[in-house]
Amino acid sequence: MKINKKKFIYLISPNKITKSFYKNLKLVLKTNKVSFFQMRLKTYSLNQKILIGRKIKKVCKDNKVKFIINDDPWLAKKLDADGCHLGQKDMSINEARKLIGNKIVGITCHNSIKLAKNAIRSNVSYLAFGAFYPTKTKKVKFNATTKVLLEIKRLSNIPVVAIGGINSHNYKNLLLNKANFLAISSYIWNNKKYKPLKAIELLK
Repeated sequence: MKINKKKFIYLISPNKITKSFYKNLKLVLKTNKVSFFQMRLKTYSLNQKILIGRKIKKVCKDNKVKFIINDDPWLAKKLDADGCHLGQKDMSINEARKLIGNKIVGITCHNSIKLAKNAIRSNVSYLAFGAFYPTKTKKVKFNATTKVLLEIKRLSNIPVVAIGGINSHNYKNLLLNKANFLAISSYIWNNKKYKPLKAIELLK
């Protein structure tokens, strides 16, 4: 999987899709800073996810951004997405590969080198670690430190995604500690100070 240092953002959808979302998504993706967009919708029905996913996929394709589905390889196959992201309690990497073929399969490893090593053996596309900072996007059960980023880089060249509470004040520290991509959601979509376009422009 190619790493473009300028496109270091792994953007995650807001929990709620509003009317202004698609307009803001187009503006944000046009900045050419986003490598991946992950659709993560916990409260929507399957039919709603399919309809929303088709719209998002088009915007991603227009801006050369990889479209990833959270937790659901079956939905990734249905939408012909670029890949899926798995949690530790989801389908295994090997099972996901059987469903979606030779596409992107990433997995959350919390703060565990052991989980990362298991994923590497299963030919995972990228490893995600976190949460690095406090976040309101989801309940934090695991806290990660930059030590895990440096340690995994000594073991493998697989791309690493840092997750959790990342914003314009703390993002550089993660890039300096070898994170390839930064998974960001609430800083872009629920920022009380800045609109999505301005928020992403501050990540240079």
